[in-house]
Amino acid sequence: MSAHMTGGDGPVLPEEIRIIRAAARDGERLTAMVQGASAYRGAYAPMVAGYRVDPAYLATHPVFLAVDAQDTLLGFYSLVLSPPELDLMFVADHAQGLGIGRRLIGHMLGEARTAGITEVRVVSHPPSEGFYRSVGAERVGTSPAVLPKITWERPELVFRVAPAG
Repeated sequence: MSAHMTGGDGPVLPEEIRIIRAAARDGERLTAMVQGASAYRGAYAPMVAGYRVDPAYLATHPVFLAVDAQDTLLGFYSLVLSPPELDLMFVADHAQGLGIGRRLIGHMLGEARTAGITEVRVVSHPPSEGFYRSVGAERVGTSPAVLPKITWERPELVFRVAPAG
C-alpha cells in the first residue's frame, strides 16, 4: 500500500482510515452505497433495487464502516452471527483498489474470531469472487438463482477463521 492513496475527494492516508460500528443513523448512507454501487448496474441491478439497510437490520447484525478522517464512508460490511455469513460487503466506487476491502475483511475475521466462529460463509456477487479468493476465501460450491430478483448462480465461498493465539 502506498503512503498516500487517492480517493474521489483527494488523498486518503492509510492511518486516517478507521473501522467503526454502524449506528442507526448510518442506514441512509449505507443504503445509498448499496443502491449506487456500479457493480450492481445492468443485469445485476434487480438484486439491489429497493434494498434498504434500515435501523432494525443495524440493531440485529454487527455492521462496521470504513471511514476517513472526515467521516466519509469508504465501505462497510455486515456479519450475520448465526449461521455465520458475510451478508453485505461494499466498497465505495471511488475507494476501490485502495485496500479498503482487505481492511474490512481483516476486521470481519477478527470479529468472527472474537465471537468464537470458525467459518464464515459468503454467497458472492459473481464479479466479486476473485476479490474474496484473493483475501483467503475458498470456493465451496454454487448457490442457485433466487427468482425473480437473482437470475444467475452465485459462487459460495468460506473463510476459515484461525483461532486466536
